[in-house]
Amino acid sequence: MAERFSSSSSSSSSLSSLSLPAKMFLLTYDARRDRFTARAELGYLLRAAALADLVLRGHLADESGKAWPVKPFTGADPVLSELWGRITGAPPRSWRRRLGPGRRQAIRSVRDQLAEAGLIGLEPRRALGLIPYSKVTVRDQASVRSLGERVGRAIRGGEPAVRVAPDCAVLAALAASAGLRVVLKLGERRRYRQRLAELGRPVEPICTALR
Repeated sequence: MAERFSSSSSSSSSLSSLSLPAKMFLLTYDARRDRFTARAELGYLLRAAALADLVLRGHLADESGKAWPVKPFTGADPVLSELWGRITGAPPRSWRRRLGPGRRQAIRSVRDQLAEAGLIGLEPRRALGLIPYSKVTVRDQASVRSLGERVGRAIRGGEPAVRVAPDCAVLAALAASAGLRVVLKLGERRRYRQRLAELGRPVEPICTALR
């Protein structure tokens, strides 16, 4: 089923309990143009965010350029659980090789999570009256806008990188690695190169793999 993206506002919801992949999905929303961006890169971004989430939680570590499990993951998040199963069910592989497999499933799972949380809506539609697709609408404009502002401050603010909230720091670094224009304008990646390197230090191998 194809997807088209749009937006409408509704009641506010909290983002605090969301995984990094879910936050990354929301971060691709361009409020000014009223649409989601980075469709071609979205699956890779979500997989990178999932890997980073597992690293921040202490379940994955870098060993000779490969993603190594270091602590069992027993969480309920479907995106993280699916990725963890792939990692533990095969020999260790490079971070880059972990970005591709399962990315379409990750998009569907994250989308469904956000819909269940009330942050987005999924409206069944038909293109030309024939082809079914889901129109994705933003229901909580305030929360989505707040997330973008927090990540923007992580990049452009004066707070030391080590004091920036880990989720915002990693989201900023991954978005920069993928060239997400809704987060970083043209030329800003070069301008804030050192800052972004500091923000992404805990997940540097993933940032490198995403470029």
